[in-house]
Amino acid sequence: MAGVNQRSVVILGSTGSVGTQALELIGRNRDRFRVLALSAGGDNVGLLAEQALEFDVEVVAVSKATVAQDLQLAFYAEAQRKGYAQGEFRIPKIVTGPDASSELAAMPCDTVLNAITGSVGLRPTLAALDAGTTLALANKESLVIGGPIVTRLAKPGQIVPVDSEHSAIAQCLRSGTADEVRRLVVTASGGPFRGRTRAEMTDVTPEQAMNHPTWDMGPVITINSANLVNKGLEVIEAHLLYGLPMSRIEVVVHPQSIVHSMVEFVDGSTVAQASPPDMVLPIALALGWPDRIPDAAAACDWTQASSWVFEPLDNEAFPAVQLAREAGERGGTAPAVFNAANEVCVQAFRDGRLPFLAIVDTVAQVLTEHDVPSYEELSVDDVLAADEWARTRAREITGLQETKTA
Repeated sequence: MAGVNQRSVVILGSTGSVGTQALELIGRNRDRFRVLALSAGGDNVGLLAEQALEFDVEVVAVSKATVAQDLQLAFYAEAQRKGYAQGEFRIPKIVTGPDASSELAAMPCDTVLNAITGSVGLRPTLAALDAGTTLALANKESLVIGGPIVTRLAKPGQIVPVDSEHSAIAQCLRSGTADEVRRLVVTASGGPFRGRTRAEMTDVTPEQAMNHPTWDMGPVITINSANLVNKGLEVIEAHLLYGLPMSRIEVVVHPQSIVHSMVEFVDGSTVAQASPPDMVLPIALALGWPDRIPDAAAACDWTQASSWVFEPLDNEAFPAVQLAREAGERGGTAPAVFNAANEVCVQAFRDGRLPFLAIVDTVAQVLTEHDVPSYEELSVDDVLAADEWARTRAREITGLQETKTA
C-alpha cells in the first residue's frame, strides 16, 4: 500500500552512476518513493532488467531500438535468476527509439530524475517541464545548451539541481533573500592534475585522466573534471539556474571536495554547504526537495582532525572555465557548440586520436568558427542544428571524417 507521502519517480539514465545511486537510495526508502519507469541507452540490458524487476516498474525505455528483444530476454533471465515461477512477475512495457526517454519524462508522476549524459537529455528535460513535473536535473547539458528555452518553460522552483555544487548553492540560498546575494562561489576539486602546468599535461593518458582523486563518476564527466570543462559547464548552469551574471560567479579550487559551494552575501557573510564527497546526498535532496531524507549519506566526522584548502584557479593551465564563460556570455547557440564539440573531443581522446590538451584547444577552435546568429527567440531546432554543426566540425578537426571539399 503506497504511503500517503510516497512520491512517484521516473528515472532517466538508470544504469549510469547517478541513476544507480538514486535507485540504491530509493531501495532504502521505499516508504517515500515509488519508481514508475526507467530509461537507459541500451548498452547494459542486464542491469536495466534487474532494476526494472527489483522495483516492479511499469515501463522501461531504451534509445537503441535494436536491443528490445535482448531486453525482453534479459527480463526472463533475471526473473529466472530470482527464482520466480513463470507468470509470477510483471514484464514492463518496453518503449524504444530516440524519443523513448522523452515519452517517459512526460508520464504523470511527481518527479523526473534526468540522469542522462550529454545533449540528448534536452528533449526529455523539456518534456518533463512541459508536463509540469518536478525535474531533478543531473543532466546539466540540457540546461546549458537549452538556456532560455529551458528557463522560459520552467516554473519557479520546478528545476531542482542534482549536481553537488548547485545543490549546495540551493541550500545556502535559504540563508538570505535573492537581493542579498553578492556572488556564488563554485568549488572545484582541481581533478587529478591540480598543480600541474600546461606543459606537464602534454602526455596525459585516458587512464590518468580517469583517475579522479575524490569522485567516482562516469567516463565523460570524469575526463571533463580532469580538464575542468565540467566546471565551465557548471558556471553556465549556475548562471541559468540562479539568474546571476557570469561576473558574479567565481570558481575556487578545493581539493578535499568537502565544501561543495558557497554563497557570499552583501554584508560580507559567506555560507558554505559541507559534506563528504558523495552524490547520494544531493540526489536525496533533489528527490525529496524541499525536505531532507534522514541518514541519506554520512556526515562530516568532526572528531577527526582535518584541513580544508582553497586555492585560486589556474586559468593558464586550465582555460576551459574561461572558455565556457565566453560561450555563456555570447549566449544563443554558443553553449551548445561548446558542449557538442567537447563531447566529440572527449571521445576522440578516449580513442587515442586526440591529445589531452587538444580537447579544450579544439573546442576553442570550433567555438571561434561558430557565428552566433541573432535570435528573436532561440528554438530547439536552432540548438540542435548548432549541436550537429559543432559535432561535424569537431569530427573533421579530430580526423574522424574528412573535411568536405568543393
